[in-house]
Amino acid sequence: MRLRLEGNGASRGMALGRARLEQPSRYLVDESRLEADEIEGELERIDEALSAARDELQAVRDKLEGPLAREVGEFIDAHSLILEDPVFIQGLHDLIREGRFHASAALKRQRESLVAVFEAMDDPYLRSRREDIEHVIGRVEGALNRESSVEERKLASRVGEILISDTVAPSEMVPLAEHGVLGFVLTAGSTLSHSAILSRSLRLPMVVGSHEALSHLQDGDLVLIDGDSGQIIVHPTAQDLAGFRQWQRESAQHEKRRERLRDADTRTLDGVAIHLHANAELPGEVAQARSCGAAGIGLYRTEFLFLQRKDAPGEEEQFLAYRDLVLGMGGLPVTIRTLDLGADKVDSAGLVLKDELNPALGVRGVRLSLRTPQLMHTQLRAILRTTSYGPVRILIPMVSSIEEIVTVRRMILECARQLRYEGHQITDQFEVGAMIEVPAAAIALPSLIRKLDFVSIGTNDLVQYTLAADRNNNELGNLYDPLHPAVLRLIAQTIATCKRANRPVTLCGEIAGDVYFTAMLIALGLTEFSMHPGLLLEVREIVNTLDQAELRKLAPSLLRASSREGILKVLQRMRVKSPAIVENSGPETMAP
Repeated sequence: MRLRLEGNGASRGMALGRARLEQPSRYLVDESRLEADEIEGELERIDEALSAARDELQAVRDKLEGPLAREVGEFIDAHSLILEDPVFIQGLHDLIREGRFHASAALKRQRESLVAVFEAMDDPYLRSRREDIEHVIGRVEGALNRESSVEERKLASRVGEILISDTVAPSEMVPLAEHGVLGFVLTAGSTLSHSAILSRSLRLPMVVGSHEALSHLQDGDLVLIDGDSGQIIVHPTAQDLAGFRQWQRESAQHEKRRERLRDADTRTLDGVAIHLHANAELPGEVAQARSCGAAGIGLYRTEFLFLQRKDAPGEEEQFLAYRDLVLGMGGLPVTIRTLDLGADKVDSAGLVLKDELNPALGVRGVRLSLRTPQLMHTQLRAILRTTSYGPVRILIPMVSSIEEIVTVRRMILECARQLRYEGHQITDQFEVGAMIEVPAAAIALPSLIRKLDFVSIGTNDLVQYTLAADRNNNELGNLYDPLHPAVLRLIAQTIATCKRANRPVTLCGEIAGDVYFTAMLIALGLTEFSMHPGLLLEVREIVNTLDQAELRKLAPSLLRASSREGILKVLQRMRVKSPAIVENSGPETMAP
């Protein structure tokens, strides 16, 4: 039966796929005891479910090719071995035959027993392998509980997966995408979390805050998600599928219309040049930035290199990644941010402190780098070695004091001396900038600016720290608001300080790529934006319709506004539709 669930759209687009539940414990478990004449039937059920799970894994294995077959194949082979393990199977049979448990209850107890064994291990890597048990049990439970029709199963077998979970870590998302995950539905999360940002980078739709998803979905259910409207349709009808196909056709046509903007200038109606840079962390985003006419890379997130591994990358590996980035931009400026792990970006190498009481206010960004100077030296050396291949700027995250800037500059000079002594060719001058994402840095910028060559405004964190509202806390969604008067005043103050000091300033938070904020930011004096490359053409299209001189006249009204409602009234004078309205009125592509 068709079921419609609601959430908040966090990454645009639609996807059709099989549901993959990340938490199998959410399945309903029948704890009642079997009658004697029911035991053989339940044994058949568990054996059929085990067989179905093996067949599913083999089907996935058969579709893999090239390097992916080797990398992902190892995980599939490990899961297959568990499903074929005689001890695992016999344990399930004994629980059903001797304990008279239903198959679902036997699976639950087998899972609890095996997880306890893994958690008792001393080796952190071996402890982490409990996830294999979770995934295998989840696949078997999915086979036990599947209620889809034969026709739906045939369709589902031809599409990828939609991950259904409470949360998803950024470090997990690229492997999941490589494994065939087409989209994400999360019961918690925020539209401005790092996972949501990465989902947009991967161009995968995401819906967050769908509180009932895990309790209403089962593994293998056919699911249609809309990352614009936040709708999730379980067991979609023919009408829903027709809407999905219509969306696919319209998306293709829209992309063709925007093609004409790839080589166009980005200028307002009154001739003011607006520079659109790209945020990047994946190799494909660099090529996309070039093809969309980006003015450069305004933010390269280096933590991507650290998130998917058990050890920190060495200097040579980092150098090759940064060099390819610089070469890929063909002489356009590249801004490389030093490591910004912490908060919701936790690595597998153990660099981030464990069990911090408040990680968002803890050892993250430059604080973590200065706490691990050898790690910082390795990264700075790798970055400096790329300066002979093109213009490179170094960006320091989470700055809150002038001492942090001075220390990093001293480390840069030390690394430069070492590299020259070793015979490396590097430039004589280095541009060093700071992320303004802590209110203290924004307020103290008139003093900090003397030690900086440029500034980047990171509005994602600036909003949460200014308003004391964790952007990953779904319960604080109403408080986390880029249109809060205090946030606008800090942004305007930062831009004005940079203009007076003749320092370039770029805004690289998510609102830089949101066309509903473009006119407002230009009104505040911003001329340099950095965004996901997939949004460049959309923002360019809007910029070319705006008049900067007219918008600047409205800046005093924006900054005098004492409430969100007052700011929205000024935006209406700019002929900008309210973001709040837009967020709640996604495209009606699905049947009600």
